[in-house]
Amino acid sequence: MLDESLLDTPEGLAEADHRGLLRGAAEAGARVRTAARHATEAGVGELKPDGRPRAVLIAGPGAAATHTADLLGTLAGPGSPVVRLAPAGVAPAAGALRWELPGWAGSVDLLLIATPDGSEPSLSLLADQAYRRGCSVVAVAPPRTPLAEAVAGAHGLFVPMATAPYDQEEPLAASSPGVFWALLTPLLALLDRIGLIAAPPDALEKAADRLDHIAERCGPAIATYSNPAKTLAAELADALPLVWTEGPSAGPAGRRFAAALAELAGRPALVAELPEALAAHSALLAGPLAASADPEDFFRDRVEEPPALHARVVLLRDRPISGLTAAPAARDVALSHDTAISELEPEEGGELETLAELIAVTDFAAVYLALASGA
Repeated sequence: MLDESLLDTPEGLAEADHRGLLRGAAEAGARVRTAARHATEAGVGELKPDGRPRAVLIAGPGAAATHTADLLGTLAGPGSPVVRLAPAGVAPAAGALRWELPGWAGSVDLLLIATPDGSEPSLSLLADQAYRRGCSVVAVAPPRTPLAEAVAGAHGLFVPMATAPYDQEEPLAASSPGVFWALLTPLLALLDRIGLIAAPPDALEKAADRLDHIAERCGPAIATYSNPAKTLAAELADALPLVWTEGPSAGPAGRRFAAALAELAGRPALVAELPEALAAHSALLAGPLAASADPEDFFRDRVEEPPALHARVVLLRDRPISGLTAAPAARDVALSHDTAISELEPEEGGELETLAELIAVTDFAAVYLALASGA
């Protein structure tokens, strides 16, 4: 059950936030600036690439590395050379995960390693394997870790991860906003330098400014009625979110939102892109999860029995309502099945800015839902 009264109690939210999630979300803009500075100090801006790599391989544990690869692949556009190396192993622990280079990887490929830990033995071995194959190696991880030494031994480029003092107080959640932006930003700067994506320093600064703006709009001191993140969290209190995305950049934001809901708030969510989402979820909306499928029982004990779980559409769009769009059809499908719909659309700006806004609002919403539901 969601304690909606907690949403408008900043002191209560701070007390419930044992993992520093609100701080991580609020400091996302600062993390981007610090990470960009670390990338500059590590020499990313001085690189003189001999052309674009054939493949960009990304390895790392948890949701942060997955989301980073997803977003970079999207920004690289159609025919993206970005490939995530999924780990194998018997447990999601640093010593149990295993990564391997594909057999075709060689001197024309680039290996990126992104981890908030840096103690994974297999990542150190991966850096050595890449060096022996002739792959270029770049890593973003905490400094003074075994991985940092391994990358130095592989004659690769190491960028210290942007961290905050409180990161050492509690284990870092892989879906934490601070972790995500600290790992992503140096890789954006690197891939801009090699010409794979467009993320120049001014674009990163604008993205950081947009993150600061969202932190002001969605902060714990802002009341729910004027706070889009708290409003979304309250709307999803007893719902199964169907996250429908439209536009290239909205896809990674939607998938990250679903993962954050699962890891941070313990809530399931389904994600699909428009217009395919209308066919993929039509049977679900017509089934027992539809709001009209199980009318509220007058005799239900409202204290002892929780309300039935019903679907709610969350529409994430990265472009204004104009031109060719499936948004009107999405609204019609949802309303025809008596299914409520929440919509998020960023203000105008560059691709990184609008993407940052969608991610920031949904990150705040996942954190509020986690804190108010006691997750």
